[in-house]
Amino acid sequence: MSRKKLLYSSTAIITLIILIFSLIFNNEDFETKPFSWDNVSLYFVMTDRFYDGDKSNNNSYGRVNIDDKGSTVGTFHGGDIKGLIQKLKEGYFNDLGINAIWITSPVEQIHGFVSGDAQNSFDHYGYHGYYALDWTSIDKNIGTVEEMREFVDLAHSKGIRVVLDVVLNHTGYANKADMDEYNYGEGKWENWWGKDWIRVDLPGYDKGSTDDISMNLSGLPDIRSEEVKGVDIPPILKTKWEKDSKENNDPWIIPAAKKYRKNLNIPPIEYIINWHSAWVEEFGIDGFRCDTTKHIEVEHWKKLKDKCNEALKTWRKNNPNSPGSQWSDDFWMTGEVFGQGLEKNHYYDNGFDSIINFKFPKGDNLDSLEKIYSEYSSKINSDPNFNVLSYISSHDTGMTRGNMINLGTKLLLAPGGIEIYYGDETNRKPSTNTITTAKDQPSRSDMNWDNIDKEVLKHWQKLGQFRRNHLAIGAGDHKKLQDYPYAFSRIYKNDNFEDKVVIIPYVEEEVTIDVSSIFEEGAEVRDFYSGNKTKVKNGLVSFKASKNNIILIELME
Repeated sequence: MSRKKLLYSSTAIITLIILIFSLIFNNEDFETKPFSWDNVSLYFVMTDRFYDGDKSNNNSYGRVNIDDKGSTVGTFHGGDIKGLIQKLKEGYFNDLGINAIWITSPVEQIHGFVSGDAQNSFDHYGYHGYYALDWTSIDKNIGTVEEMREFVDLAHSKGIRVVLDVVLNHTGYANKADMDEYNYGEGKWENWWGKDWIRVDLPGYDKGSTDDISMNLSGLPDIRSEEVKGVDIPPILKTKWEKDSKENNDPWIIPAAKKYRKNLNIPPIEYIINWHSAWVEEFGIDGFRCDTTKHIEVEHWKKLKDKCNEALKTWRKNNPNSPGSQWSDDFWMTGEVFGQGLEKNHYYDNGFDSIINFKFPKGDNLDSLEKIYSEYSSKINSDPNFNVLSYISSHDTGMTRGNMINLGTKLLLAPGGIEIYYGDETNRKPSTNTITTAKDQPSRSDMNWDNIDKEVLKHWQKLGQFRRNHLAIGAGDHKKLQDYPYAFSRIYKNDNFEDKVVIIPYVEEEVTIDVSSIFEEGAEVRDFYSGNKTKVKNGLVSFKASKNNIILIELME
């Protein structure tokens, strides 16, 4: 081998070693970075609409991409766990400062579809995860058990917790594909879930009532969550699980759930709690976003929390070498109580660490930031057992659009936890291929990978990274420093950790600000947004506003 070739080879090897070391170091740095759910930046991704990493699973169970009306509004679009893995590997979530990802429920959905609206204008499949068929299996359109394991481990290695959407309140609708496959329907409704399990307006079943607990929400089959007597597994799952064994569906069955796929003689809700906890025990899932929270007796949420806390401890014990296994935070739960804002109520005494905040102001004007931030900080960060999850867009309440630079500033600097709905950071547009009566569908358009608003994304990335680096932003005490230009500080302290920042959300020129109450004389600080550095002199610092007119001041490490 020539000396020249040896040099190239050695250089390549050294480069590879450095790259590997860098990746390992960075992953460990991400994994051990200070974290608190009180400062969570939770990215809500509708998996099917995000990124298609495996086109071979797009038509699982005979599902179609375009329905017989020529519509794609309610069909599966191809997004899957492999797509999430790819975007994790590319660093998309870390670049955005995300420290938790909430994915729509990955459990096996009804195989067929129901009518999407009163005009039967499109076919509605369970692409969103809210039409459960079998909680003990992953949906084949979404991925396999091993892909889910890879996704969670990879997320953990990057310091990102994983949160699943969970549904205790209802099953999926009856549909023709499942009727044919599992032998239920006209004249055979007893072969479906059985009256011990659900109430629904069908022969042989009790009808739902009008109260929150026993109503048929959107006409969905309502789980008899009030039932206290033990029941057998439902007929449809007996049929399905026998079929699973014959068809070798092991790659999609959750291994930790197998012990629950039999008659346990327990109430229906306890089966469903066990099935959900199996996902935690198997993969090390870190938290749940609980759908339709007010439609389940509150004590069952406490049971779910306790069961999943134990399941997470079991996973950490059984997987000591897996990323995230050394984390010590408890299992986390946030709930959807439609319309709730900053109220602390009985949910916080029954398993919930957080409730989604439906009342976060969604205008893009920044004039009222002090009013919002001071109220949020005083109510949230004065109580260690209270938090909310604020958002500007969602799959149910629609997409907020306007000045996305301002909206990013407003949301990402908010006290408490925040939720970014996929595409808020890229200025994703609502779907135009929707029917006017399908009010939920426009906000569920495909992620706009081909036409990302790069200026908006850069702004959200800067703010997201700054938020992730500083617990003080979500979890710290808020204090106004001056009116014009408006500036505030956030300070977080506990027994062994302190974090402090000063923020000027909007300034059009160079600014000098008194930071003597925050930073020591002579301290070296920088504006994270622009990278400009200076030192505290006579208690003052001066910075020139960069693009987007925001200044984010932090101590130099």
